[in-house]
Amino acid sequence: GQSEPAAPDEPIVVGGNVLLQATLTDQPDTAAAEATVERLRTELDTVGTDVLVGGTTALQLDTLDTSARDRNVVIPVILLVVFVVLALLLRSLVAPLLLIVANVLSFAATLGVAAMVFNHLFDFPGGDPSVTLIAFVFLVALGIDYSIFLMTRVREESLRGETRPGILKGLTVTGGVITSAGVVLAATFSALGVLPILFLAQIAFLVAFGVLLDTIIVRSLLVPALAYDVGRWVWWPGQLASSAKHRKPGNGLWTKPQRTASAASLEA
Repeated sequence: GQSEPAAPDEPIVVGGNVLLQATLTDQPDTAAAEATVERLRTELDTVGTDVLVGGTTALQLDTLDTSARDRNVVIPVILLVVFVVLALLLRSLVAPLLLIVANVLSFAATLGVAAMVFNHLFDFPGGDPSVTLIAFVFLVALGIDYSIFLMTRVREESLRGETRPGILKGLTVTGGVITSAGVVLAATFSALGVLPILFLAQIAFLVAFGVLLDTIIVRSLLVPALAYDVGRWVWWPGQLASSAKHRKPGNGLWTKPQRTASAASLEA
């Protein structure tokens, strides 16, 4: 059940403020101790005066709440800004949505693997609450960067011909560069993992593993495969999503179909 606070010491009165010190019967920073702090705050809110509950457990609980609130605000804002930038760059709504979904899936997979490694393999007691948000910022920035490399080249190739051949050509041209950049960056961040600081070790693993997953699997296989399945509609609502039969080969311009000389003579 929930723990009860130990009997408080004599109150200390300073400048009209009263300080009561009590020791929880549970270990600090445990779920039971946090539940006690939350229950105390709920009950003390009804006394009709300002009451603050502090201490190590309360500080940790407030840090967790603040980190969760920051994630709920910052992550949607980042994704919205990235979507707008990609939509303007690629002149499409479907392609940015596809890239963002792939990026989020990559980040979720990275978090799952990191939790398994740190909690079950290394048996670490926990981590800094800000690690998730920092890793998200790193991985989204890097992942979208690689997406821009890939999809801008795919768009250039699609302007010269068709979308599906353009995807294959764009992947062939940029795939090696993206993978090489990911390997170098992952090796750089892995160097932080040797430092005896849990926060840096977690950041190093999350970024290194996330970058490798993104460049080797997501950006080289998942994104091109999804874009290939969608076909020319990946550029919707841009011109590239329209029928390709009215487009001049090689320049991506759209014109009305012209009658040939033989067709004109037959009509005459």
